[in-house]
Amino acid sequence: MTIKKLFFEETNHTGIQFFRSLFVGGIATVADMAVLIFLRELFGMPEGLAAVFGFIVGLAVNYIVSTFWVFAKAKVKNRIIDFIGFAVIGIIGLGLTQLIIEPFAVQGMFGTGIFVSNKIFGKLLPPDKYYIIGKMLAVVLVYMWNFFARKFILYRKVEIKDDNKAEDDTK
Repeated sequence: MTIKKLFFEETNHTGIQFFRSLFVGGIATVADMAVLIFLRELFGMPEGLAAVFGFIVGLAVNYIVSTFWVFAKAKVKNRIIDFIGFAVIGIIGLGLTQLIIEPFAVQGMFGTGIFVSNKIFGKLLPPDKYYIIGKMLAVVLVYMWNFFARKFILYRKVEIKDDNKAEDDTK
């Protein structure tokens, strides 16, 4: 595999798309966090509201970069409908994140999380820091959800000629 193929050529190769998506997710996360911190620290906006704006900016960055670099062709030609589908998958991912973090939360939506109330991690970590484990788990699982849902629901294979052969998506 060449650097050109890994970074520059259109591809259907799931591994290459997954690799590129990691970069895009990192860029989107930086944008999300920058907006969150900017609005909270400079304007005193409540964390929850600032996080919503950060999520929207991160989602927009993710969509723009993904449609040009990760996934070659959308199944839907209308960009607005494509973005709505992309956003719905992201919002589902946000909901999954909340559900995954909940058992690790000191002050969750449903009270104290089960891992905190039972001190599952003992002396390894103070109970008020369990949410970090939940967030790390959520990042991995939700990234997988976002990537595969977008790949198989929103984007289609494109014919890429390489020595008169179309690239096989199963590689």
